[in-house]
Amino acid sequence: MLDMKFIRENAEAVKKNAENKRMAVDIDGLLETDARRLDVLREVEALRKERNETAEKMKSASADERPALIARGKEIKELLVAKEGEQGVLETKWKEELLKVPNMTHPDSPIGASDDDNLVVAEVGKVVRPDFKPLSHVELAAKHDLIDFERASKVTGAKFYFLKGQLAILEQALIVWAMKELSAEGYTAMSTPDLARDEVLLGTGFNPRGPETQIYSIENTDLSLVGTAEITLGGYHKDEILDEAELPLKYAGVSHCYRTEAGAYGKESYGLYRVHQFSKVEMFIFCAPNQSEALHAELRRLEERIFQKLGIPYQVVDICTGDLGGPAYRKYDLEGWMWGRGEGKGGYGEITSTSNCTDYQARRLNVRVKRKDGSLEYAHTLNGTAVSLARALITILENHQQADGSIKIPDVLVPYTGFDTIG
Repeated sequence: MLDMKFIRENAEAVKKNAENKRMAVDIDGLLETDARRLDVLREVEALRKERNETAEKMKSASADERPALIARGKEIKELLVAKEGEQGVLETKWKEELLKVPNMTHPDSPIGASDDDNLVVAEVGKVVRPDFKPLSHVELAAKHDLIDFERASKVTGAKFYFLKGQLAILEQALIVWAMKELSAEGYTAMSTPDLARDEVLLGTGFNPRGPETQIYSIENTDLSLVGTAEITLGGYHKDEILDEAELPLKYAGVSHCYRTEAGAYGKESYGLYRVHQFSKVEMFIFCAPNQSEALHAELRRLEERIFQKLGIPYQVVDICTGDLGGPAYRKYDLEGWMWGRGEGKGGYGEITSTSNCTDYQARRLNVRVKRKDGSLEYAHTLNGTAVSLARALITILENHQQADGSIKIPDVLVPYTGFDTIG
Protein backbone atom coordinates (compact mmCIF):
# COMPACT_ATOMS: atom_id res chain seq x y z
CA MET A 1 0.00 0.00 0.00
CA LEU A 2 1.04 3.61 -0.31
CA ASP A 3 2.25 5.69 2.63
CA MET A 4 -0.72 7.69 3.96
CA LYS A 5 1.49 10.75 4.39
CA PHE A 6 2.39 10.52 0.69
CA ILE A 7 -1.31 10.32 -0.23
CA ARG A 8 -2.14 13.39 1.89
CA GLU A 9 0.64 15.42 0.26
CA ASN A 10 0.08 14.15 -3.31
CA ALA A 11 -3.66 13.59 -3.48
CA GLU A 12 -4.13 14.80 -7.06
CA ALA A 13 -1.26 12.67 -8.39
CA VAL A 14 -2.63 9.62 -6.55
CA LYS A 15 -6.09 10.26 -8.04
CA LYS A 16 -4.66 10.57 -11.55
CA ASN A 17 -2.59 7.42 -11.10
CA ALA A 18 -5.64 5.40 -9.99
CA GLU A 19 -7.55 6.76 -12.99
CA ASN A 20 -4.71 5.72 -15.33
CA LYS A 21 -4.74 2.25 -13.79
CA ARG A 22 -8.50 2.00 -14.30
CA MET A 23 -9.04 1.44 -10.59
CA ALA A 24 -12.10 2.90 -8.89
CA VAL A 25 -10.73 4.44 -5.70
CA ASP A 26 -12.35 7.24 -3.68
CA ILE A 27 -9.29 9.22 -2.63
CA ASP A 28 -11.38 12.11 -1.27
CA GLY A 29 -13.37 9.65 0.83
CA LEU A 30 -10.15 8.09 2.11
CA LEU A 31 -8.79 11.52 3.09
CA GLU A 32 -12.01 12.34 4.94
CA THR A 33 -11.90 9.02 6.81
CA ASP A 34 -8.22 9.60 7.59
CA ALA A 35 -8.88 13.08 8.98
CA ARG A 36 -11.77 11.85 11.13
CA ARG A 37 -9.69 8.87 12.29
CA LEU A 38 -6.90 11.20 13.47
CA ASP A 39 -9.39 13.51 15.22
CA VAL A 40 -10.93 10.59 17.11
CA LEU A 41 -7.47 9.23 17.94
CA ARG A 42 -6.55 12.58 19.52
CA GLU A 43 -9.82 12.59 21.44
CA VAL A 44 -9.17 9.04 22.73
CA GLU A 45 -5.64 9.94 23.78
CA ALA A 46 -6.89 13.05 25.60
CA LEU A 47 -9.54 11.03 27.47
CA ARG A 48 -6.99 8.38 28.45
CA LYS A 49 -4.67 11.07 29.73
CA GLU A 50 -7.49 12.65 31.75
CA ARG A 51 -8.49 9.21 33.10
CA ASN A 52 -4.96 8.63 34.37
CA GLU A 53 -4.77 12.13 35.86
CA THR A 54 -8.13 11.61 37.60
CA ALA A 55 -6.94 8.31 39.05
CA GLU A 56 -3.82 10.05 40.42
CA LYS A 57 -5.92 12.82 41.97
CA MET A 58 -8.08 10.21 43.70
CA LYS A 59 -5.05 9.02 45.68
CA SER A 60 -4.70 12.31 47.53
CA ALA A 61 -8.24 13.70 47.24
CA SER A 62 -10.15 14.84 50.27
CA ALA A 63 -13.56 13.44 51.17
CA ASP A 64 -15.19 16.51 49.66
CA GLU A 65 -13.26 16.17 46.36
CA ARG A 66 -13.80 12.45 45.84
CA PRO A 67 -17.48 12.43 44.67
CA ALA A 68 -16.77 14.83 41.80
CA LEU A 69 -13.70 12.84 40.77
CA ILE A 70 -15.65 9.56 40.89
CA ALA A 71 -18.42 11.05 38.77
CA ARG A 72 -15.92 12.39 36.24
CA GLY A 73 -14.16 9.02 36.17
CA LYS A 74 -17.42 7.27 35.27
CA GLU A 75 -18.14 9.89 32.61
CA ILE A 76 -14.68 9.45 31.09
CA LYS A 77 -15.13 5.66 31.06
CA GLU A 78 -18.41 5.96 29.14
CA LEU A 79 -16.91 8.48 26.71
CA LEU A 80 -13.90 6.22 26.14
CA VAL A 81 -16.08 3.20 25.37
CA ALA A 82 -17.98 5.23 22.78
CA LYS A 83 -14.89 6.88 21.27
CA GLU A 84 -12.84 3.67 21.16
CA GLY A 85 -15.76 1.97 19.41
CA GLU A 86 -15.87 4.80 16.86
CA GLN A 87 -12.10 4.58 16.52
CA GLY A 88 -12.28 0.85 15.73
CA VAL A 89 -14.92 1.38 13.05
CA LEU A 90 -12.91 4.22 11.48
CA GLU A 91 -9.65 2.22 11.57
CA THR A 92 -11.31 -0.70 9.77
CA LYS A 93 -12.87 1.56 7.16
CA TRP A 94 -9.61 3.49 6.71
CA LYS A 95 -7.57 0.31 6.23
CA GLU A 96 -10.05 -1.11 3.72
CA GLU A 97 -10.00 2.11 1.67
CA LEU A 98 -6.21 2.43 1.89
CA LEU A 99 -5.69 -1.14 0.63
CA LYS A 100 -7.65 -0.28 -2.52
CA VAL A 101 -5.21 2.46 -3.55
CA PRO A 102 -2.85 1.13 -6.26
CA ASN A 103 0.89 1.60 -6.34
CA MET A 104 2.24 4.59 -8.23
CA THR A 105 3.47 4.04 -11.78
CA HIS A 106 6.91 4.42 -13.35
CA PRO A 107 6.99 7.67 -15.34
CA ASP A 108 8.13 5.79 -18.47
CA SER A 109 5.27 3.25 -18.42
CA PRO A 110 2.91 3.81 -21.36
CA ILE A 111 -0.43 5.42 -20.54
CA GLY A 112 -3.30 3.32 -21.84
CA ALA A 113 -6.65 1.77 -21.03
CA SER A 114 -6.10 -1.90 -21.90
CA ASP A 115 -3.61 -4.45 -23.24
CA ASP A 116 -4.21 -2.98 -26.70
CA ASP A 117 -2.13 -0.01 -25.51
CA ASN A 118 0.86 -2.06 -24.35
CA LEU A 119 4.11 -1.10 -26.05
CA VAL A 120 6.29 -3.65 -27.86
CA VAL A 121 9.90 -2.70 -27.05
CA ALA A 122 11.80 -5.65 -28.55
CA GLU A 123 11.32 -8.62 -30.86
CA VAL A 124 13.73 -11.51 -30.47
CA GLY A 125 13.97 -14.55 -32.74
CA LYS A 126 12.67 -14.79 -36.26
CA VAL A 127 9.23 -16.25 -36.89
CA VAL A 128 9.50 -18.42 -40.01
CA ARG A 129 6.40 -20.15 -41.28
CA PRO A 130 7.30 -23.78 -42.05
CA ASP A 131 6.65 -25.30 -45.47
CA PHE A 132 3.88 -27.41 -43.94
CA LYS A 133 0.69 -26.46 -42.09
CA PRO A 134 1.71 -26.09 -38.43
CA LEU A 135 -0.52 -27.77 -35.88
CA SER A 136 -1.65 -26.37 -32.55
CA HIS A 137 -0.38 -28.00 -29.37
CA VAL A 138 -3.87 -29.48 -28.91
CA GLU A 139 -3.63 -31.21 -32.30
CA LEU A 140 -0.06 -32.33 -31.64
CA ALA A 141 -1.04 -33.67 -28.23
CA ALA A 142 -3.89 -35.66 -29.76
CA LYS A 143 -1.56 -37.04 -32.41
CA HIS A 144 0.92 -38.35 -29.82
CA ASP A 145 -1.46 -38.96 -26.87
CA LEU A 146 0.22 -36.32 -24.68
CA ILE A 147 -2.70 -34.52 -22.99
CA ASP A 148 -6.06 -35.82 -21.81
CA PHE A 149 -8.55 -33.00 -21.35
CA GLU A 150 -11.62 -35.24 -21.57
CA ARG A 151 -10.82 -37.51 -18.64
CA ALA A 152 -9.55 -34.56 -16.57
CA SER A 153 -12.92 -32.89 -17.12
CA LYS A 154 -14.59 -36.06 -15.87
CA VAL A 155 -12.36 -36.13 -12.78
CA THR A 156 -12.11 -32.42 -11.91
CA GLY A 157 -14.00 -30.25 -14.42
CA ALA A 158 -13.33 -28.10 -17.46
CA LYS A 159 -9.91 -26.49 -17.90
CA PHE A 160 -8.03 -29.23 -16.06
CA TYR A 161 -5.80 -31.78 -17.80
CA PHE A 162 -3.59 -34.84 -17.51
CA LEU A 163 -0.11 -34.62 -19.04
CA LYS A 164 1.00 -38.01 -20.32
CA GLY A 165 4.12 -39.85 -21.37
CA GLN A 166 6.94 -37.77 -22.78
CA LEU A 167 5.13 -34.47 -22.16
CA ALA A 168 4.88 -35.20 -18.43
CA ILE A 169 8.64 -35.88 -18.43
CA LEU A 170 9.28 -32.70 -20.44
CA GLU A 171 7.40 -30.65 -17.85
CA GLN A 172 9.61 -31.98 -15.04
CA ALA A 173 12.72 -31.41 -17.18
CA LEU A 174 11.76 -27.77 -17.60
CA ILE A 175 11.41 -27.34 -13.84
CA VAL A 176 14.79 -28.91 -13.03
CA TRP A 177 16.59 -27.06 -15.82
CA ALA A 178 15.08 -23.68 -14.93
CA MET A 179 15.90 -24.13 -11.23
CA LYS A 180 19.50 -24.99 -12.07
CA GLU A 181 19.77 -21.96 -14.36
CA LEU A 182 18.52 -19.66 -11.60
CA SER A 183 20.60 -21.30 -8.87
CA ALA A 184 23.68 -20.54 -10.94
CA GLU A 185 22.60 -16.88 -10.89
CA GLY A 186 22.44 -16.76 -7.08
CA TYR A 187 18.74 -17.55 -6.58
CA THR A 188 17.91 -19.86 -3.67
CA ALA A 189 15.80 -22.77 -4.90
CA MET A 190 12.55 -23.14 -2.97
CA SER A 191 9.65 -25.59 -3.03
CA THR A 192 6.74 -23.55 -1.73
CA PRO A 193 3.34 -24.27 -0.08
CA ASP A 194 0.21 -24.35 -2.24
CA LEU A 195 -1.78 -22.57 0.49
CA ALA A 196 -1.35 -19.17 2.14
CA ARG A 197 -3.20 -17.19 4.76
CA ASP A 198 -5.59 -14.57 3.41
CA GLU A 199 -3.57 -11.82 5.14
CA VAL A 200 -0.55 -12.83 3.03
CA LEU A 201 -2.63 -12.74 -0.16
CA LEU A 202 -3.84 -9.26 0.77
CA GLY A 203 -0.27 -8.27 1.60
CA THR A 204 0.99 -9.23 -1.84
CA GLY A 205 -1.95 -7.48 -3.50
CA PHE A 206 -4.27 -10.39 -4.29
CA ASN A 207 -7.95 -10.34 -3.36
CA PRO A 208 -8.63 -13.68 -1.62
CA ARG A 209 -12.41 -13.41 -1.31
CA GLY A 210 -15.38 -11.60 -2.75
CA PRO A 211 -17.10 -11.51 -6.15
CA GLU A 212 -14.05 -10.26 -8.08
CA THR A 213 -11.54 -12.76 -6.76
CA GLN A 214 -9.66 -15.15 -9.03
CA ILE A 215 -8.59 -17.23 -6.03
CA TYR A 216 -9.88 -20.56 -4.72
CA SER A 217 -10.55 -20.10 -0.99
CA ILE A 218 -10.84 -22.90 1.56
CA GLU A 219 -14.21 -22.75 3.29
CA ASN A 220 -14.25 -22.15 7.07
CA THR A 221 -10.53 -21.27 7.14
CA ASP A 222 -8.37 -18.23 6.55
CA LEU A 223 -6.46 -20.13 3.82
CA SER A 224 -6.55 -19.91 0.03
CA LEU A 225 -4.86 -21.79 -2.79
CA VAL A 226 -2.13 -19.62 -4.29
CA GLY A 227 -2.25 -18.38 -7.87
CA THR A 228 1.54 -17.99 -7.93
CA ALA A 229 4.57 -18.57 -5.70
CA GLU A 230 4.87 -14.77 -5.62
CA ILE A 231 2.33 -14.95 -2.78
CA THR A 232 4.17 -17.45 -0.58
CA LEU A 233 7.63 -16.06 -1.36
CA GLY A 234 6.35 -12.54 -0.70
CA GLY A 235 5.12 -13.66 2.71
CA TYR A 236 8.35 -15.48 3.53
CA HIS A 237 9.88 -12.49 5.37
CA LYS A 238 6.60 -11.03 6.69
CA ASP A 239 7.09 -8.90 9.83
CA GLU A 240 10.88 -9.16 9.57
CA ILE A 241 13.71 -6.64 9.49
CA LEU A 242 16.33 -7.46 6.85
CA ASP A 243 19.95 -6.39 7.16
CA GLU A 244 20.98 -4.15 4.26
CA ALA A 245 24.32 -5.97 4.00
CA GLU A 246 22.50 -9.23 3.13
CA LEU A 247 20.43 -7.72 0.31
CA PRO A 248 19.28 -8.51 -2.25
CA LEU A 249 17.66 -11.80 -1.22
CA LYS A 250 16.82 -13.78 -4.34
CA TYR A 251 14.50 -16.80 -4.44
CA ALA A 252 13.35 -19.21 -7.14
CA GLY A 253 10.17 -20.95 -6.06
CA VAL A 254 8.43 -23.85 -7.77
CA SER A 255 4.75 -24.30 -7.02
CA HIS A 256 1.40 -25.36 -8.33
CA CYS A 257 -0.81 -22.40 -9.21
CA TYR A 258 -4.59 -22.31 -8.97
CA ARG A 259 -6.79 -19.70 -10.66
CA THR A 260 -10.52 -19.56 -11.17
CA GLU A 261 -10.02 -17.59 -14.43
CA ALA A 262 -13.60 -16.38 -14.11
CA GLY A 263 -14.82 -14.76 -17.32
CA ALA A 264 -11.55 -15.48 -19.12
CA TYR A 265 -12.63 -17.96 -21.79
CA GLY A 266 -11.72 -16.23 -25.07
CA LYS A 267 -11.05 -17.87 -28.41
CA GLU A 268 -7.29 -17.64 -27.76
CA SER A 269 -7.64 -19.45 -24.41
CA TYR A 270 -7.35 -22.81 -26.12
CA GLY A 271 -5.83 -25.97 -24.69
CA LEU A 272 -3.21 -25.31 -22.03
CA TYR A 273 -3.15 -21.54 -22.49
CA ARG A 274 -5.68 -20.68 -19.77
CA VAL A 275 -6.29 -23.43 -17.22
CA HIS A 276 -7.29 -23.68 -13.57
CA GLN A 277 -4.11 -25.43 -12.40
CA PHE A 278 -0.54 -25.33 -13.65
CA SER A 279 3.00 -25.36 -12.33
CA LYS A 280 5.40 -22.44 -12.38
CA VAL A 281 8.95 -21.46 -11.46
CA GLU A 282 8.79 -17.95 -10.02
CA MET A 283 11.61 -15.55 -9.18
CA PHE A 284 11.19 -13.22 -6.20
CA ILE A 285 13.53 -10.58 -4.77
CA PHE A 286 13.68 -8.53 -1.56
CA CYS A 287 16.04 -5.60 -1.89
CA ALA A 288 16.90 -2.08 -0.76
CA PRO A 289 15.02 0.71 -2.57
CA ASN A 290 18.09 1.86 -4.50
CA GLN A 291 18.56 -1.66 -5.95
CA SER A 292 15.13 -2.39 -7.44
CA GLU A 293 15.47 -0.66 -10.82
CA ALA A 294 18.60 -2.63 -11.77
CA LEU A 295 17.16 -5.89 -10.42
CA HIS A 296 14.04 -5.45 -12.53
CA ALA A 297 16.30 -5.33 -15.58
CA GLU A 298 18.00 -8.51 -14.31
CA LEU A 299 14.70 -10.38 -14.03
CA ARG A 300 13.77 -9.41 -17.57
CA ARG A 301 17.22 -10.50 -18.79
CA LEU A 302 16.86 -13.92 -17.14
CA GLU A 303 13.38 -14.47 -18.57
CA GLU A 304 14.65 -13.59 -22.04
CA ARG A 305 17.69 -15.83 -21.71
CA ILE A 306 15.55 -18.82 -20.73
CA PHE A 307 13.34 -18.52 -23.83
CA GLN A 308 16.28 -17.79 -26.10
CA LYS A 309 17.84 -21.06 -24.93
CA LEU A 310 14.52 -22.80 -25.58
CA GLY A 311 14.54 -21.41 -29.12
CA ILE A 312 11.22 -19.56 -28.84
CA PRO A 313 10.61 -16.34 -30.82
CA TYR A 314 9.14 -13.71 -28.51
CA GLN A 315 8.45 -10.02 -28.07
CA VAL A 316 8.97 -7.87 -24.97
CA VAL A 317 6.03 -5.70 -23.98
CA ASP A 318 6.10 -2.66 -21.68
CA ILE A 319 2.73 -2.90 -19.90
CA CYS A 320 0.51 0.18 -19.98
CA THR A 321 -1.09 1.73 -16.91
CA GLY A 322 -4.54 0.25 -17.52
CA ASP A 323 -3.10 -3.28 -17.60
CA LEU A 324 -0.64 -2.96 -14.70
CA GLY A 325 -2.79 -3.99 -11.75
CA GLY A 326 -2.53 -2.64 -8.23
CA PRO A 327 0.91 -3.66 -6.89
CA ALA A 328 3.11 -3.09 -9.98
CA TYR A 329 5.17 0.08 -10.42
CA ARG A 330 6.40 -1.19 -13.77
CA LYS A 331 5.86 -4.46 -15.58
CA TYR A 332 7.22 -6.22 -18.65
CA ASP A 333 5.69 -9.26 -20.34
CA LEU A 334 7.31 -11.73 -22.68
CA GLU A 335 4.92 -12.91 -25.38
CA GLY A 336 5.96 -16.10 -27.14
CA TRP A 337 5.01 -17.08 -30.67
CA MET A 338 2.26 -19.70 -30.88
CA TRP A 339 1.06 -21.22 -34.16
CA GLY A 340 -2.28 -22.21 -32.65
CA ARG A 341 -3.37 -18.59 -32.22
CA GLY A 342 -5.09 -16.42 -34.81
CA GLU A 343 -7.10 -19.30 -36.26
CA GLY A 344 -3.95 -21.07 -37.41
CA LYS A 345 -2.14 -17.97 -38.65
CA GLY A 346 -0.13 -17.73 -35.45
CA GLY A 347 0.33 -14.92 -32.97
CA TYR A 348 2.00 -13.88 -29.76
CA GLY A 349 0.69 -14.92 -26.33
CA GLU A 350 1.91 -14.03 -22.85
CA ILE A 351 4.43 -16.50 -21.43
CA THR A 352 6.12 -14.54 -18.59
CA SER A 353 5.88 -11.27 -16.73
CA THR A 354 8.13 -9.37 -14.36
CA SER A 355 7.12 -6.55 -12.03
CA ASN A 356 8.84 -4.05 -9.78
CA CYS A 357 6.43 -3.48 -6.89
CA THR A 358 8.70 -1.00 -5.04
CA ASP A 359 7.65 -0.84 -1.34
CA TYR A 360 3.95 -1.50 -2.02
CA GLN A 361 3.92 -5.15 -0.93
CA ALA A 362 6.58 -4.74 1.77
CA ARG A 363 4.57 -1.98 3.46
CA ARG A 364 1.51 -4.27 3.60
CA LEU A 365 3.60 -7.23 4.80
CA ASN A 366 5.76 -5.15 7.18
CA VAL A 367 9.12 -6.13 5.65
CA ARG A 368 11.74 -3.52 6.47
CA VAL A 369 15.41 -2.91 5.76
CA LYS A 370 17.88 -1.90 8.47
CA ARG A 371 20.33 0.50 6.88
CA LYS A 372 24.00 0.70 7.83
CA ASP A 373 23.26 3.87 9.84
CA GLY A 374 20.61 1.98 11.84
CA SER A 375 17.61 3.62 10.18
CA LEU A 376 14.65 1.54 9.00
CA GLU A 377 12.72 1.75 5.74
CA TYR A 378 10.45 -0.57 3.82
CA ALA A 379 12.07 -3.05 1.44
CA HIS A 380 11.34 -3.20 -2.28
CA THR A 381 10.01 -6.42 -3.82
CA LEU A 382 10.16 -7.73 -7.37
CA ASN A 383 8.80 -10.83 -9.06
CA GLY A 384 9.30 -12.54 -12.39
CA THR A 385 8.09 -15.71 -14.08
CA ALA A 386 11.02 -17.91 -15.03
CA VAL A 387 8.83 -20.60 -16.60
CA SER A 388 5.05 -20.97 -16.56
CA LEU A 389 5.01 -24.65 -17.47
CA ALA A 390 1.72 -24.89 -19.37
CA ARG A 391 2.53 -21.96 -21.64
CA ALA A 392 6.16 -22.96 -22.06
CA LEU A 393 4.99 -26.39 -23.24
CA ILE A 394 2.69 -24.73 -25.79
CA THR A 395 5.58 -22.77 -27.29
CA ILE A 396 7.91 -25.78 -27.38
CA LEU A 397 5.36 -28.06 -29.05
CA GLU A 398 4.20 -25.49 -31.59
CA ASN A 399 7.59 -23.96 -32.48
CA HIS A 400 9.63 -27.15 -32.60
CA GLN A 401 7.19 -29.36 -34.52
CA GLN A 402 8.55 -31.04 -37.63
CA ALA A 403 6.98 -31.83 -41.01
CA ASP A 404 6.22 -35.42 -39.94
CA GLY A 405 4.38 -34.21 -36.83
CA SER A 406 7.17 -35.02 -34.39
CA ILE A 407 8.49 -32.42 -31.93
CA LYS A 408 12.19 -31.70 -31.46
CA ILE A 409 13.21 -31.17 -27.82
CA PRO A 410 15.35 -28.04 -27.21
CA ASP A 411 19.00 -29.07 -26.80
CA VAL A 412 19.24 -27.65 -23.25
CA LEU A 413 16.49 -29.99 -22.07
CA VAL A 414 17.70 -33.25 -23.64
CA PRO A 415 20.01 -34.13 -20.71
CA TYR A 416 16.97 -33.89 -18.41
CA THR A 417 14.47 -35.79 -20.59
CA GLY A 418 16.57 -38.66 -21.89
CA PHE A 419 15.08 -38.17 -25.41
CA ASP A 420 15.49 -35.57 -28.11
CA THR A 421 12.23 -36.04 -29.99
CA ILE A 422 8.57 -36.62 -29.21
CA GLY A 423 6.87 -38.85 -31.75
